[in-house]
Amino acid sequence: MLELVNVLKCYNNKPVVDDISLNIAKGRLTSFIGANGAGKSTLLSIITQLIDRDRGTIRIDGVDIEAYDRNLLARKISLLKQSNNLSIRLTVRDLVAFGRFPYSRGRLTREDRQKVDEAISYLELKALAGKYLDQLSGGERQRAFIAMIMAQNTDYILLDEPLNNLDMKHSVQIMKVLRRMVDQLGKTVVLVLHDINFASCYSDEIVALKHGRLVRHGAVSDMIDSTVLKQVYDMDIQVSNLQNQRFCIYYT
Repeated sequence: MLELVNVLKCYNNKPVVDDISLNIAKGRLTSFIGANGAGKSTLLSIITQLIDRDRGTIRIDGVDIEAYDRNLLARKISLLKQSNNLSIRLTVRDLVAFGRFPYSRGRLTREDRQKVDEAISYLELKALAGKYLDQLSGGERQRAFIAMIMAQNTDYILLDEPLNNLDMKHSVQIMKVLRRMVDQLGKTVVLVLHDINFASCYSDEIVALKHGRLVRHGAVSDMIDSTVLKQVYDMDIQVSNLQNQRFCIYYT
């Protein structure tokens, strides 16, 4: 379990993550939702220690995050950020191999190469393994980055807007992969999503943030609700049921 207790982060004396306490269950897919500026991406960076917090406690499986060596932490929790612009030209296989750095320190063993092959196969990238990233479509490139995270083989996987700039087909592919990683591999996946219908259809739990504060956290059935969504987004959102899924209608 990921435990956050009274986590605070300020910029220029203004809270961007404002006294958040939250438990994220292990072996589940949890989506963070909320408008721009809600603090979603900042919170992911704080959890993975990319950004220092001003106050609060974070525990992973009951152990304070401060007790982890950086290298050991990278074997426990991983983060795929929204922007993944690389200045060097890499093949898909080279990129995925970067995920093994916490283990190999740059010297790949047989086990490292096996993990790389498994990740490439799981993301259905075998035919693209030798291609350079700049030769791929946006959806293929995103699958390659997720394969890199998978090769890192952490229990907890955090993703910041993994569907950003993807079309519908590739967005569905990515969400299906993440769902399988939870159901088949027992991973704990936490991601930031702007499309609340993807959050509704693929999540186990949803965390709603607004102005840096926790609005509500619960199961999809509790969160995809017109009253809750009005509180989060300040707009009327109709919720309809279709084939045991809840869909949000906010275009009219």
